[in-house]
Amino acid sequence: MTFHVDPRQIEVLLPPWLKRHLRDIHSHLGGELYLAGGVVRDLLLGKPPQDIDLCVNREARSWAENLAARSGGALVPLGREEDAARVVSRGLTVDFSSFRRGAATIVEDLRLRDLSINAMALRLDNLLHREGESPKSALVLIDPTLGRADLENGVIRAAGPQSFIDDPLRLLRAFRFAASLGFSIDAQSVGWIRQFGDLIVRPAPERIAHELDLIMDSGHSAGTMSQMATTGLLWALIPELAAGVEMEQPASHHLDVFGHSLEALAQMERILENPRLWFPRNNESLLVSLQQPAMHRLLCWAALMHDLGKPPTYARRVEKDNRITFYHHDHVGARVFATYAQRFRWSNEDRELVSRLISHHMRPFFLANVARDGHLTLRACIRLLRKAGDILPGLFLLAMADSLAGQGEARVVDMEQELGDLYAHLEQVRLDHVAPVKSAKPLINGHDLIKELHLQPSPIFKSILGAVEEAHMEGLVATRSEALTLAKTVAAQKGP
Repeated sequence: MTFHVDPRQIEVLLPPWLKRHLRDIHSHLGGELYLAGGVVRDLLLGKPPQDIDLCVNREARSWAENLAARSGGALVPLGREEDAARVVSRGLTVDFSSFRRGAATIVEDLRLRDLSINAMALRLDNLLHREGESPKSALVLIDPTLGRADLENGVIRAAGPQSFIDDPLRLLRAFRFAASLGFSIDAQSVGWIRQFGDLIVRPAPERIAHELDLIMDSGHSAGTMSQMATTGLLWALIPELAAGVEMEQPASHHLDVFGHSLEALAQMERILENPRLWFPRNNESLLVSLQQPAMHRLLCWAALMHDLGKPPTYARRVEKDNRITFYHHDHVGARVFATYAQRFRWSNEDRELVSRLISHHMRPFFLANVARDGHLTLRACIRLLRKAGDILPGLFLLAMADSLAGQGEARVVDMEQELGDLYAHLEQVRLDHVAPVKSAKPLINGHDLIKELHLQPSPIFKSILGAVEEAHMEGLVATRSEALTLAKTVAAQKGP
């Protein structure tokens, strides 16, 4: 079956300077030149392609070298054993590759690709030489694995079982494309994923992490992670999550630990679509926080991983009517997550942020319980604000997702309302008490502790100055003299 593509789409895709250079290079090197892979998929979907993928029957690196020289672009070789290279010029990224693994024709090359929707091509060299002609005739879509039909039907289908053997990362890429496009994976491909799933440990950790991050950025990560679990692929990648399957929880929950984690991820995606629905008041800092790069993705990771500490801390307390407990699961979970993040070579910054969210994720609930009993103090609010710092917005987004994911009969009925009100209250405390002190010059510093109180520099300086700052925020001290008096008292309490 063949489909036709309007040549005017190609005219828009290839700027005049690039067309001119490609035409001149083709006149010199000859051969066949195709648009192939993801760029064709995106054209058919009506999406502007991010990069331009070109396939030639031979001498891909020569094509790239020529384009880089003619356009003044940067040349980047791709792969040691592959005849492939990249040119970055004038804001465009152009990739060249020769037919893969001994393929003699473009059709053979396409059949060796990962998914049917990425195994389509358009021949360009004939079009390039129509200089000055108005494109009238349609281009023939080369589509040996029926990728166009799969695009129309919303199906992700492997080009063949060998695809997963040749590059096991494709096991994960199938789910990534399903997530990003909102498609479903066909039954035969799911069977192949189950069959070859053990191979997923072979690709480099960075490549795996990149695909997982794209899933988390897709807006369909919860459903995708659930499908990955049914094939076993998720357990091969994140075995820490498997320990929560069928692990019973207290009556405030209606799902086992893994099911709850998956539901928390689904609720996080729901919240991120419109945070104002859950935090209608004093939400400016929350909305600003969500504008930070990668914040949506990292919050989704925190939602999925927030209860990693429950399996290691599970217990039934005979002395408490056989009640299920997970004491300190927040702190244990942060450590478990850190080992996962290190395994997949996360950046220190991202690992630290998600670890902090996990280790503190119970704090909003603890403070909400205090507020419900009418005992919420200014000091308690300030301490949470100081402890959480810049992750406070993310912490409450995570708490909201966690609360929505727990629908057991013993849950606090109005917990989501309480969390929203508590965040608004904390924001007001931050504006009225914390921000003014943070922006002002400290009443005292470490030099004052040495000079005025004759203390020797030590780790307790941090806690002394922190206590003074906290008292300043509460309005208990306002002058340097008062600050020194308090510092002396705190120092005495800390001992020599």
